[in-house]
Amino acid sequence: MKVEQKGHTTIIRETKGDVKAFVENISNQHSSYASQNLILDITHDNSISLEDLNLFKEFSKKHLKSKKSLVIVADNIDFDKVPNSITVVPSVLEAHDMIEMDEIERDLGF
Repeated sequence: MKVEQKGHTTIIRETKGDVKAFVENISNQHSSYASQNLILDITHDNSISLEDLNLFKEFSKKHLKSKKSLVIVADNIDFDKVPNSITVVPSVLEAHDMIEMDEIERDLGF
C-alpha cells in the first residue's frame, strides 16, 4: 500500500493484489484519513470484480459521514453496474475532478 498526500486529498494505492486485505487495512486506519478526501487506486489489480467493489460500501458510508469525498479508481469493470453508493472512475485525474466537484457542492451547501 502506497500513500501519497496532495493538498486536501490522500491517494492510497493498493499494491499487493488483495482487495479484501486492502479494504480491511484502510478501514482499520480510517481515523488517520477521516479528515481527508480519499482516492483509493486499485488499478494495480486487473482482476477487480463488482463483488470486490462492494467490499468498499461500508467504508464509503463511514467516510462520507465525515463530509469528505471517497473515489475509487478502477479499470476493466462495467461502470454501469457499479452501485450508486460508491463512486468509481477509470483514472486518478477523473478522481481529482470528482473531488473538486464534491468540494464545490459542499461549499454551496448542497
